[in-house]
Formats: sequence, C-alpha cells, structure tokens
Amino acid sequence: MSNPLRGLARNPALPPAALLRLAGDDRVSRWDLAARRAWTDEAFDALAAHPDPEVREALAQSPGATGDQRARLADDLSIRVVQAVLEGPPTRWAGPLPDWVYHRLAGHPEPLVRDLLTFLPGTPRDVVARLARDEQPGIADAARALLDRKSYEPPTLGRDEAVRFAADPADWNRERAAADPALPTEWIAVLAADPSPRVRLAVSARPELTEAQRAAIDHPVTPADAVPPLEWVLASGPAELDRCVRSAHPLLRRSAACHPDLPADLLAVLTADPDPAVRALLCAHQAHAPGELVLESYLATGDEDLLRHPAFPRTGLARLADDPAPPPRALVALDPDASPALIERLSHDPSGRVRSAMAADPRLPRPRLLELLADERTAEAAAANPALPAPVITRLLRAQGVR
Repeated sequence: MSNPLRGLARNPALPPAALLRLAGDDRVSRWDLAARRAWTDEAFDALAAHPDPEVREALAQSPGATGDQRARLADDLSIRVVQAVLEGPPTRWAGPLPDWVYHRLAGHPEPLVRDLLTFLPGTPRDVVARLARDEQPGIADAARALLDRKSYEPPTLGRDEAVRFAADPADWNRERAAADPALPTEWIAVLAADPSPRVRLAVSARPELTEAQRAAIDHPVTPADAVPPLEWVLASGPAELDRCVRSAHPLLRRSAACHPDLPADLLAVLTADPDPAVRALLCAHQAHAPGELVLESYLATGDEDLLRHPAFPRTGLARLADDPAPPPRALVALDPDASPALIERLSHDPSGRVRSAMAADPRLPRPRLLELLADERTAEAAAANPALPAPVITRLLRAQGVR
C-alpha cells in the first residue's frame, strides 16, 4: 500500500524540521529518508545532526548526496557511520569523496577505520604511504603490500595442486584448475575437451591462447550468462586490451568493457558489439559511454543505477510518451522540456508506474496533483512532489499523526 510519509521524506520542499520529525516515525525507514535524488545543504545538515547513528549511516550512503556532503560525516562519533562514509553509496556514479577525508581518517584513533583505507580503491597513494608507517603491524603490512604491488599477479594453486584439481571428479575443481596459470600444457589440452561446459569455458579464456586455439574449444556463452570479468583482462595493458576488445570470445570482450582505463577508440568499438551483454557492461562501467546506448541499456535491463549515469540522456525523452511499453513512457518525467500538458496527459496513463512518475513531477497542474495525492495508489509519489503547497504538506503530516 502507498505510504505518503515515505513520499514526504523524499520531498525537497519538506522543511528540515519536518524531515527530522519524520526521522523519528516508525513508518519511515532510515533508507526512505536517504532516498532523495538530491540534497540541499540545509536538509542534509539537519539529518546529519540526528541522534540515531543508523539514520546518519544511511545518510552517509545516500546516492543523492554529493561527495562533499557525505564528507561532513567523516568526523562522526559512530564507527559505523565513518565506515559508511568510506564505503559510499550503492551506485557506481556517486561523487567521489574529497582527498582530505582520506588524509584525516588515516590518523583515526580506531584501527578498523585505518585498516579499511588499505582496501578501498579510492584511497590516495600518499595516504597509503602514511599507513605503511602505522603503529598497527597488520595495517602497515597491508599498506606496504599495496605500495609494492607492481603488476597483476594471478593467483595459483601451484603446479602439483593444479594437476590434482584437474583430475578431480568435481566440476568446480576442474574449472578452477582450468584457469590456473601453473597448469601444465598437456592438462590444458585435456580440459579443453572436458564434458563440463564450465570447464571448457574456463580453459578458453586463458590469456596465453591464440584466437585460433580459443575457437577450437567448444565454449558456449549466452547473453544471460553472468560470468565475473576476467581479472587478467582488467589488468591488461594497451596492446593486450586491444586484442581482447577485438577477440571473437565474448568473455574477453565483456571483461574489456569493464576495464578501468578503456580508451575512447576501443570504447567506440565495443559500442557496436553484437553481444548485448558487452554493451550493458560498457554502460555499467564506463562514464563516457554514449548516452543513447545508456538509454537503450536501461530499457533492456531495467538497471535503475543507469538513471544516475553521467551520460544518461534526459532531453528528448518526451518522444517516448506514446511508446507501447510503460517504462519508456515513465521516463518522460525526466525530460526538462516535457510540457505540463504532456505530464498531465500521462498522469492518466493506464500504467500505475507511469502515473506515479508523473505524480512526482513539479510541472503537473496543481488540481491533478491533489487528485493523485488523494488516490492511495499514487499518494506516495504525489507526496514527493516539490510543488506540493506548504499548507497541504502540513495537513498531510497532521493527518498521518506526525506532530
């Protein structure tokens, strides 16, 4: 059932004092409070001063907060809140924390916080160097290992153990052996004809194989197969990465799409890749993926995180108003050029998803907004509309028993 209080918690027009009252209401979870798409400094600071550390923890991981806003919680007295600041929001497209946060937390009195800095990819190298002199041996060792790491070193069982795994009756053990760099050549040939498709796939993705050798192995891969990116591809240099992008093997191309330093020319190659999984991974990992491809990927996968992608196109989405499927029609509310008349028309859409998207749009004519607020199916979305008049917000809070 629709919960208008959850909608009010996301409403940017809600006064900070009312936001704090909602934070003490059992009908509104801490994650509801943190679900705003954007925060004013006033609203963020009000919730950052809340006495409940769980509320502050959720705020520290709000996808709508900027890195500078989240950094204000770096001095929180709760270790869990500080950890949440460092871990960040559950989105790839969150704004980064400023460097001063890492420098300050490198001197945090709690070893757990300093230790966490040695595992985070965003920790600046000079902060890692400082941690290499930490008084805690475990932290110092972890930091030094990070500094000493020169290149990718694939994990290995060792030759004898790899051979033992290759001969094991369990598919998962043979699969592990198939990817092990210490596996002898003769065993690679054996596992290339293994009855398990998982084992054959692992063999086919070994870095030393030629394209002809890969093609000779029966390694079925479908777009629906969720296989983790190959670590050796993620660590590859320019020449090897180019080879992976142009490979006929889909796992190599999918992994290349996730590469942290994928250059523009190779990104362009993968943009036209025939494998939809390659294109989806490109949008999920590359900030410079073409906007239309990001839109296409969102409509194909429904991945809500793509709506935060820096290249996601908003202008022009009004063209989707008459699409036969509800998800594209719902995107019209993101178009800054969509007319109030179009928003009002779609607020009568047969799809509840589309009506709710329009109910939260400030361009919606006020009479229609109040109608949707009175409808329990769209009340939550309408309560989040920043155009909701202040007296209506006050009445709604009182009607819900929030004082």
